[in-house]
Amino acid sequence: MKLNLFKAYALILGVSAIGIYVGCKPEKFGDGNGLTPTNQASFTITPVAGKANHYVLKAVETGVLGVKWDLGDGGGSNPGTAVDSVFIPDAGTYNITLTTLGIGGATKTATLPVTVPTSDPVSGNQVLGGKMGAGDDAYWTHFIVGSGNNMVIDPSKGVMVANETGYQAGAIYQAFNLTAGKKYMVDMVVSGSGATNSWFEVWVDTKKPVNGQDYNTGTKPISLNTFAGCGKSPFNGKLSALSCSGSGNPFTVITTGNYYLVIKCGGQDTGLTGISFTNVTLRGVN
Repeated sequence: MKLNLFKAYALILGVSAIGIYVGCKPEKFGDGNGLTPTNQASFTITPVAGKANHYVLKAVETGVLGVKWDLGDGGGSNPGTAVDSVFIPDAGTYNITLTTLGIGGATKTATLPVTVPTSDPVSGNQVLGGKMGAGDDAYWTHFIVGSGNNMVIDPSKGVMVANETGYQAGAIYQAFNLTAGKKYMVDMVVSGSGATNSWFEVWVDTKKPVNGQDYNTGTKPISLNTFAGCGKSPFNGKLSALSCSGSGNPFTVITTGNYYLVIKCGGQDTGLTGISFTNVTLRGVN
């Protein structure tokens, strides 16, 4: 009896195995059977009627498991949805890139330009010379702390570079008229090879900077600080996303009047390449 039961059990297993094999056998490669990637990278950009500076990005979803959008503003590629709404506050031409993810990790990309005719009256960028191109240094005032080094624009790369050692600091500032009770946010694209015992800070206050004196007054919305855990390893992206120190965006000013946006970098060693930054923005929040 035991032998017969064993034979019956073996027979059942054999039939099940055949069924599994037949059920999993592919029909043909390339027929959308889950074995061959079929994702496309194709999309449209449509202005939203009655809402200036707002656009709808719509990707073709065939074979697409996930999407990323790069808005061409220096912020890099970020996860999104196949139909996404975006707000582009500043006038200019932007190359928007779609990356789609398909089966097996296959990726495809496509890029389309969009021209934004005018800046948003509330959220448009107030910073002048934030692209750090040729001639943009004229919009900024430099100052140093101790024996710090002046920040230097590299117009060929469109960045300003801070190279600091010996716990000294270099800084720049620009003045703005801000309104009491209104919310603002500041940001920029930063990159570096990794720093040691260093900081890269953004301050906003009514106190005018003085050459030779440190600046650490008012609001510090965002910053890199290796002591707090960010900026130690190579980085490249928006400071608002990389920041690990500061009160955060948005911030509100208490009185109407003249304010100074200060960008300061210092420390023991800011890395082999220093810390580069560009696309500096200060904008109101709707």
